[in-house]
Amino acid sequence: MEEFPKTLSDFSVSYRDESLFMEDVSLERIVDAVGTPAYVYSQAHIQAQYKKLAEALKAVDYRVHYAVKANSNLALLKLLGNLGAGYDIVSGGELSRVLSAQGDPGSVIFSGVGKATHELDLALKAGIECFNVESAGELDRLAERAALLSVVAPVAIRFNPNVDAKTHPYISTGLKENKFGVLKDQALALYRRAAESEHLRVYGIACHIGSQIAEPTPLIQALEEMLSLRRELAQQGIEIDHLDLGGGFGVRYRDEPEFDVGLWGREVARLLNGTGLRISIEPGRFLTANAGILLSRVEYLKEAVEDAKSFAVVDAAMNDLIRPALYGAWHEVVPVCNDLQGDRLPWDIVGPICESGDFIAKQRTLTLKQGKLLAILSSGAYGATLASNYNTRGRAPEVLVHKDNWRLVRRRENLQDQLITELP
Repeated sequence: MEEFPKTLSDFSVSYRDESLFMEDVSLERIVDAVGTPAYVYSQAHIQAQYKKLAEALKAVDYRVHYAVKANSNLALLKLLGNLGAGYDIVSGGELSRVLSAQGDPGSVIFSGVGKATHELDLALKAGIECFNVESAGELDRLAERAALLSVVAPVAIRFNPNVDAKTHPYISTGLKENKFGVLKDQALALYRRAAESEHLRVYGIACHIGSQIAEPTPLIQALEEMLSLRRELAQQGIEIDHLDLGGGFGVRYRDEPEFDVGLWGREVARLLNGTGLRISIEPGRFLTANAGILLSRVEYLKEAVEDAKSFAVVDAAMNDLIRPALYGAWHEVVPVCNDLQGDRLPWDIVGPICESGDFIAKQRTLTLKQGKLLAILSSGAYGATLASNYNTRGRAPEVLVHKDNWRLVRRRENLQDQLITELP
């Protein structure tokens, strides 16, 4: 039987009598009901991660604004809202999702570099908490739309502190070569313009330097730069009492060191001591990544001949989970029923899509047979939200587990769902 995996305690599943469970629900039971591929999420894991953040920040005045892009399922949005979270959005569609989940628009922060006019209008009419502005053009457009709608828009300028998050270049956002935010001199000029506008209200300073950050140092450096900017603004008569620190706390996919959220929280408290500042944080991956798995079934085995590789063709594909193809991301893969005995061989686990880049994992030593169920771990963030219909495949259903119960929170997409918007 597999000795597997080494760090299962980091994730939301565990074995009981060789069968994989999430909380108190057998994953085989879920597969019998909804089939594969399917996403499954643990409510308890999300709640536990939220409590870690709350404990780390107990000494400061804070609010969590969940990064909706990580996983935008309505049930998860509602769950996080019930825990006390607000929301960080990057599109009008995400705002509509928050509203559909009965989220408070007054707890919404709107980030992103390319907010369209209709998105600004939607957010202004909804009365969101703050717009994180990323360019002079956006500030001008926001002021124009606010004037047209006879409202005042709360703004923070997204400050790019030129701090290296030491992460994958595709998810680094705090260096001057990245498209996000503005450098200090530009930020100062934009704050002056915002302060002079009768249709804008300076709300705070925003900063987000990247995702999957391994240790607190870059985040603390970014906060120090934000505090420096705040002091310069105060010298110009612009008072700031709110900082949006962004998110980016790393999680364990394989053997990465666990992000020390406690140490980070203590450093934040030290730097903010006596300032009276309120802060927002924008975690996404930290809350949901290891709460979720993707269930899949082995369709065919292609064993190696001569010096070729062995391939396990499964029914999940890059349209279901694109992170391995997009980032070279690692996802642990474990058997749902850990009962097979036999040869353990290195397999490339690949999907049925007509692309050589369609893979879930490479060279994983497993005992496999046709029809075996596999769980692809750490799939709760940037899994379902990045899914597509490539090869006219329907998107997978989503299931939420709570203790010994589970419920379908998104049904499987069928062909009619895909064709309904098209005209021959």
